[in-house]
Amino acid sequence: MTWTKHDYEDIPGTYVFDGKHAYGAYPLNKLLFSFCDEANRTEFDGDPAAYCDKYGVTGQYKEYVLGKNFLSMLRSGANIYYMAKMAILRGTSVQDAGAAFQGITTPEFQAKLSARAEGLVDKLKARGGYWIG
Repeated sequence: MTWTKHDYEDIPGTYVFDGKHAYGAYPLNKLLFSFCDEANRTEFDGDPAAYCDKYGVTGQYKEYVLGKNFLSMLRSGANIYYMAKMAILRGTSVQDAGAAFQGITTPEFQAKLSARAEGLVDKLKARGGYWIG
């Protein structure tokens, strides 16, 4: 399949969920989406490798799932919202994932969030109580 090159492909550290990245990760995304159903989450927890096989998740994708390597899943075309269905229900918080994406510890990530939040209340008040970025 031929894909058009986009400007966003050259932004370091950016993993855009587009057709090019999602195409090869279809079985992975199908598996991750299946976690909408509690019975599927339970089945996965019973035998993650067999559950990957059931959905045709093989090779590096399977390694990422079994190793809970969320950054590699994201880089390989996983939909971040589907991936959250796997992560959060298994004790990986959004902050844990954010830290992993940046290659730092969760406490370091939390400290970065806190530092960025300094003065936010005053900024919101100055803008009439809402945030526009």
